[in-house]
Amino acid sequence: MGERTVPGPAAALELRGVTAGYDRRAPVLRDVSLAVGAGEAVGLLGPSGCGKSTLARVSALLHRPYAGTVLLGGEEARGWRHRAPRAQRTAVGVVFQQPRLAADPRLTLAALLAEPLRATGRTDGIPARTAELAEEVGLGPELLGRRPHEVSDGQLQRACLARALVLRPRVLVCDEMTAMLDASTTAALVAVVERYRAGSGAALLAVGHDRVLLDRWCDRTVHYADLVSGAVTPGRRAPADTPAG
Repeated sequence: MGERTVPGPAAALELRGVTAGYDRRAPVLRDVSLAVGAGEAVGLLGPSGCGKSTLARVSALLHRPYAGTVLLGGEEARGWRHRAPRAQRTAVGVVFQQPRLAADPRLTLAALLAEPLRATGRTDGIPARTAELAEEVGLGPELLGRRPHEVSDGQLQRACLARALVLRPRVLVCDEMTAMLDASTTAALVAVVERYRAGSGAALLAVGHDRVLLDRWCDRTVHYADLVSGAVTPGRRAPADTPAG
């Protein structure tokens, strides 16, 4: 008898043949496939406007593709945005490039951090959890009562990262998270993500145009052009002479 093949563990995040965009006649993504293993950090490198952010939104269940499949832990996504099952919706945390577009200007930073907990009915222990995460991302107690217009971009992005981590996601999607930040804040937030990954085993999809940062941060870096052309193979890194755009 032949040897039985034991299937490997399912990827934490997998896109299979995804086509997506904002006009069916001219999709931004065409037949794109990508897998991020449990505990793996994958960088997606490419110039601005190429479609990386659309891929990030599809990965986070925030944008429904025209075709293809998104799987979380081997389970096919069964809905998008607020129609996604709670277990899938809360399995992915996402941080966007522009925190001021991602944060409700009416909320204090403390309320911003607690927003996902309240939305999912997990109200027990909110003060302790928000205080814990605020300390982790470097937000002092004096900042938690302020609103977005009363803090810097870096401070607000720290709050947005804390919000993305508050439900302890299995997958974290960072879409140009550090593009608007100075070097010291960038280093601090990358360190927060790495500590979270080390403690939780979460997977990371880091989208960006800074190849030096992605190569240092991630286990492997995929160039968007290779992803679109189908040239990506497991473990392949973007060629060193490829411009980031």
